[in-house]
Amino acid sequence: MTTILLIINVFVTIALIGVILIQRSEGGGLGIGSGQGMGSFMSGRGTANLLTRATAILAGLFMVLCLALAYLNQGAAGHHAGDSILGTAPSTSTSLPENPAPDFPAGKPSR
Repeated sequence: MTTILLIINVFVTIALIGVILIQRSEGGGLGIGSGQGMGSFMSGRGTANLLTRATAILAGLFMVLCLALAYLNQGAAGHHAGDSILGTAPSTSTSLPENPAPDFPAGKPSR
């Protein structure tokens, strides 16, 4: 199931990149600075074209697929909801060599 969703996610990503690259660059982002004033900003005519809708649909599909893959990966890894890496005790199985403290002569240590 994860493999199928991952393959679909790759195709959606490639399609999203293609749709974004096909779109015409308008200069100022979101139509600002096009000389038509604020009347054209986010109007039905400005946002209803096919490429804008395709971009929105593909971006939503990409987000849903990424969330589904993350959820499936969490379940496959054996993690349970509510587990935290901060709540687990560190492992004490590391073997470090013991270095004895240096012996100082009686009195003041040398500086």
